[in-house]
Amino acid sequence: MPANQSADLMLQAESIRLFLCGDVMTGRGIDQVLPHPNDPTLHEPYINDARCYVKLAESFNGEIPRPVEFDYIWGDALVELDRAGVDLRIVNLETSITSGENYWRGKEIHYRMHPRNIDCIGVACIDCCCLANNHILDWGYDGLAETLNTLDAAGIAHSGAGHDAREAAAPAVLDVPRKGRVLVFSYGSPTSGVPREWAATAQRPGVNFLEDNSEETARRIAREMLGFNRQHDVILASIHWGGNWGYHIRDEEIRFAHQLIEHGIAVVHGHSSHHVKTAEIYKDRLVLYGCGDFLNDYEGISGDEVFRNDLTLMYLPAIDPRRGQLVETQLVPMRIARFRLNRCAEADAKWQCGLLNQLGAPLGTRCELASNQTLTLHPYLDSRKSS
Repeated sequence: MPANQSADLMLQAESIRLFLCGDVMTGRGIDQVLPHPNDPTLHEPYINDARCYVKLAESFNGEIPRPVEFDYIWGDALVELDRAGVDLRIVNLETSITSGENYWRGKEIHYRMHPRNIDCIGVACIDCCCLANNHILDWGYDGLAETLNTLDAAGIAHSGAGHDAREAAAPAVLDVPRKGRVLVFSYGSPTSGVPREWAATAQRPGVNFLEDNSEETARRIAREMLGFNRQHDVILASIHWGGNWGYHIRDEEIRFAHQLIEHGIAVVHGHSSHHVKTAEIYKDRLVLYGCGDFLNDYEGISGDEVFRNDLTLMYLPAIDPRRGQLVETQLVPMRIARFRLNRCAEADAKWQCGLLNQLGAPLGTRCELASNQTLTLHPYLDSRKSS
């Protein structure tokens, strides 16, 4: 075996392998097919019953068995997670976990999952749920408290929301035996629809609110994150930002992500868009600008089909904890159908690869499709191979 190949394998063995994804939206329609559905009443402008989303999905892709087992929604993703040997599994959980009825007035869309359905998160061995998003307080402060209590009772770490600002800003500290720790910080931006009144304060529960994407804010939060740091910690900033549709990344978001990387953050985990956006390898570290929805109840809803929000990705970066740098980044293309994650057809995987190459070119990042339909991210100039 060549020396450089042997060194690469050793780095992979010593690295921390993460599973990251976009929005896990297990409320509303998905909650209705799980074993313990909430009252289906909705307070939306056009649909007043969550079961309508189930019927829409069935009209588009076929019947969904009810109730489904807790592992049903993850489908083929569970096999891929086991195959990849993932150390930690981190998601953006975009739903309140509550059976309460006190919804947030003046907001059009409200997501909630019944607390007795928490096993749909536990069965996937999710280690951490990022909560700083625009649906976590859909059912008010009582709903947030029940969400936090339910996750705590299930032994699932969380960050980005809390009973006060200090708790909302604190990281989830995830230990990987014999390798190190991963610190997960979660931030919610108003650009993704997080209401400013949801910001946690010293006297009020809420989310860890990101006021803006300025250089000053990047320095401040990087300093706060690094304040929790020990040697060989991997720091991940999970940010709910940007609009739902469209591939454009604002210059200020790119600058903000770059500033976090330059201050020592290992991964910027961006999400909010309903479809996959671009990814970047910047100074040997990973920036995900928009991971897309990973689980949702949008099947059968028309109007934005060009973005293929039924296609999503499992992001599986391996990170060297000694330096915080990427060893490699694998991506596994998936397709949502019947509220379940399924491995993509070859044509869909090729489409995703082409899209990532098109979007990544201005940022110097390319994507390679393997024969098993998995993808690998590379910088255009891979200094490790050229040196």
